[in-house]
Amino acid sequence: MPRTLVTGAAGFTGRYLTALLASRDHEVHGLVHHRPDEAVEGLFACHEGDIADPQAMERVVEAVRPDHVVHLAAIAFVAHHDVSEMYRANIVGTRQLLDALARAGQPPRSVLVASSANVYGNSQAGVLDETLPPNPANDYGITKVAVEALAHLYGDRLKITVVRPFNYTGRGQSADFLIPKIVGQVRAGASEIALGNLDVARDFSDVRGVVDAYARLLECEGAAGKTFNVCSGVAIPLGEVLERIRAISGHSFSVTVNPAFVRPDEVRTLRGTAAKLEAAIGPLAMPAFDDTLRWMLAD
Repeated sequence: MPRTLVTGAAGFTGRYLTALLASRDHEVHGLVHHRPDEAVEGLFACHEGDIADPQAMERVVEAVRPDHVVHLAAIAFVAHHDVSEMYRANIVGTRQLLDALARAGQPPRSVLVASSANVYGNSQAGVLDETLPPNPANDYGITKVAVEALAHLYGDRLKITVVRPFNYTGRGQSADFLIPKIVGQVRAGASEIALGNLDVARDFSDVRGVVDAYARLLECEGAAGKTFNVCSGVAIPLGEVLERIRAISGHSFSVTVNPAFVRPDEVRTLRGTAAKLEAAIGPLAMPAFDDTLRWMLAD
């Protein structure tokens, strides 16, 4: 039974990944900043620690001695109120984790590090693939470029795979994010929904398909040292997303723009290709976007 450490195990993605890995016979250990109020399904053990604290990371790595590591812990909300906290958690945290793993008596067989499609910024390339140079348009994207640089720095000591997930969603995601915000207000019967930038298009995936890709990459021969997009390959304009939610829910609502929600550094369009990923692990098990919306609206 492989022993797998998941950082950010109590977060949105972490909860789906821990349950999936446990169902595939992994002994799953979770790293959390604070012990969650609700149990995390699939965890064999839960370890508390600040990921940016080198002593804490050394202690957790020594206690778990993982065969695999999935590094999800990060501040992932682009408009997070404390930029210094984002830089500390995303960059310093990644550095302390990788350093502790590199200095372990028995390094893990594989390490999966979550970056983000935000590293591409406002690229004019149309379909974004892994060969494009980073061009981040906001602080979050900058932190993820640094995370990828750290993965490269430790690549001679650890077998690291980097993933660049595009937008994904599902039940349990914070209402800070676009789709859960809209779905939550529709379920509450709102007649008007205030949003920020409307002239955007996103490549949406389902969290269940994303974590399936992560789990398969852990055992993928030849994935170390490589970077993979995780995406659907289709960019859906926000206006079309709203129409689909109206049609599926049967609920009519209007949309207004709240200037407080408008971000000047908003990435306008994100659309990727998962060809490289599918060449490595096979076809993705990605639910259709309408099925994801039905799942969330029915919760």
